[in-house]
Amino acid sequence: MEYRDIYDKNKQLTGKTFEKSEGVPEGYFYLMVVCFMQNNKGQFLMQKRVPEKDGKWATTGGHPKAGENSLIGMITEIKEELGISVNPNELQLFKEAKGKNSFCDLYYLKKDIDIKDITIQEEEVESVSWLTLDEINNLFENGQFNKGHYMMLQDCLKFLNNKND
Repeated sequence: MEYRDIYDKNKQLTGKTFEKSEGVPEGYFYLMVVCFMQNNKGQFLMQKRVPEKDGKWATTGGHPKAGENSLIGMITEIKEELGISVNPNELQLFKEAKGKNSFCDLYYLKKDIDIKDITIQEEEVESVSWLTLDEINNLFENGQFNKGHYMMLQDCLKFLNNKND
């Protein structure tokens, strides 16, 4: 069994947890983390999810386990899904969003990662690839890219544009 922390509407820990398969109790929130990884060529590391997870392209993300904060949860997800170790100082939190029953922390990582160094989590990830924005846009237009992750990518692009101004 895997447990998640329960947060109140102000993103404060309640000290309670819920079992992953049960869902968060009504009126409370859980935490999601997502990371956009970009190489020096401007490409983004994306993963094609297994059919059981919708079979679409997306970025790395998930839900921190009970006891993990957002940053540690993101590091754990990257390690689990891609077999890559990252240092906390390499990740940059660029947006905190609130949904109906969740909070989502968006991270950015600028790093040249060799695809050969990736060990995918076969239960969740079918394959990985460095993709250009044009390739991502085409996948989205053809219904092959996860809509929520595509919208979060737009937030990342805004962040990067503001960072470069």
